[in-house]
Amino acid sequence: MRGFLNVQIAHRSTVDTMAVRKIINIDESKCNGCGKCVDACAEGAIEIRDGKARIVKDMFCDGFGACLGECPQGALAIEEREADPFDEEAAKKHVEESRAPTSCGCPSAVPILLRPQVAASTQTEGGSELVNWPIQMSLVSPDAPYFRGARLLLAGDCTAFAFASMHPSFIKGRTTVIGCPKLDDNLEFVEKLSAILSANDIKDITIVHMEVPCCGQLRRLVKDASGRAGSSAVINSYTIGRTGALVKDQ
Repeated sequence: MRGFLNVQIAHRSTVDTMAVRKIINIDESKCNGCGKCVDACAEGAIEIRDGKARIVKDMFCDGFGACLGECPQGALAIEEREADPFDEEAAKKHVEESRAPTSCGCPSAVPILLRPQVAASTQTEGGSELVNWPIQMSLVSPDAPYFRGARLLLAGDCTAFAFASMHPSFIKGRTTVIGCPKLDDNLEFVEKLSAILSANDIKDITIVHMEVPCCGQLRRLVKDASGRAGSSAVINSYTIGRTGALVKDQ
């Protein structure tokens, strides 16, 4: 009975912290994932996930609506609903952590959500579809926001140079990570990928590798990491020939 009462008291204390207050509401049917609201939110309460703007945590949103005027789609509005109270200190810490360099001290390793560029006006050129930075396996963080619920592309370093349609065919709509089984530490690669799969609900994994034997080892590394993480994400694999031919692996 005492244990039951303790659970009830703990539950009540959690509920008591909730209150009806003003907070941002995002209409996903209107959102096009441009990310302008992310830049406008000083508290870091909004992120782009699965191509849509989403609230990171209710406690990070102050409800003032500084982001409202930045949305070109009219997808943002202020609503009143039950939510955790705004925690200014937690929001400040969240912003500092999201912008802090990684332990290697390299600014290029700071996780950044990118917005795909609009396609160029000429028919022979297209805009970039890359949505995350960094992309090297050795530099990415398993906790980076762009991995949450993502469709994951794991590509050999050379594939984008050999396959002309890499962006529209594979990078578009996916979080991209690249590596080289010949040059990278394979154990570290498997451990990092396993951590990514364990910490995030990865929807599916697409492997793109060159036809050379060393690059083909990318499939083995991915399967090893998937097994270690107990991931159920579907894996599809494609081979790029040195002349640019594309073949789906069996």
